[in-house]
Amino acid sequence: MGALFLVRHGQASFGAANYDELSDLGVRQSRCLGVALRARLPSPTIVICGRMRRHRQTADACLEALGAGPALDVDGGWDEYDHNELIGVLEPRYREQRAFAEDIARSDDPARAFQEIFARSVARWVGGAHDGEYRETWSAFCARVDGALATLARRLGRSESALVFTSGGPIARVCGRLLHVPAESQLAIGWTLANASVSKLIARGDVVHLSTLNEHTHCETAQDGRSLLTYR
Repeated sequence: MGALFLVRHGQASFGAANYDELSDLGVRQSRCLGVALRARLPSPTIVICGRMRRHRQTADACLEALGAGPALDVDGGWDEYDHNELIGVLEPRYREQRAFAEDIARSDDPARAFQEIFARSVARWVGGAHDGEYRETWSAFCARVDGALATLARRLGRSESALVFTSGGPIARVCGRLLHVPAESQLAIGWTLANASVSKLIARGDVVHLSTLNEHTHCETAQDGRSLLTYR
């Protein structure tokens, strides 16, 4: 059997002009993960990341701390969906991200306001009734992620391991499907995935099973005694 470790990226720059950039805390989380993996996964056979900058930065910081690993492969199959597009399709005024940020900031509870709009945007996308309005439909996203997983599982030999640096959406899709969660509820799994968390899969050829979901103890018990735990 082979083992696949799906890593959600470290904390990105939520609320900044460029979200796709690790915060200082995100870099620390990624290094913390690398240290935690030393005894568990000292020499991964395959290392893959999606094309987002935050994926690569998480991989670089984690692998530096791990102190091992083959050359990093980049696979767009593990890319996140475009949450900005989903929000902009729901509310065209929010295609201008500044307008969205300003409205959220004026809310009594910005985090809650964001989550409510985001959840509505995702539900509309997943529902499938408006596919023509999106560059990538929900079904296309699922096919892309499912294909990336199948390709990687076939690459793994017996007792080999793979590290995949990706985002909450692909991890939620993979784990939701393996848990037989209805499509409309799968992405909700991603909303509780901690930054720099690990979800482990076991693969035997084309057959993949979920072993663990959202492991993040390493961020709760950092060496300096302070929790590094975040979800966004």
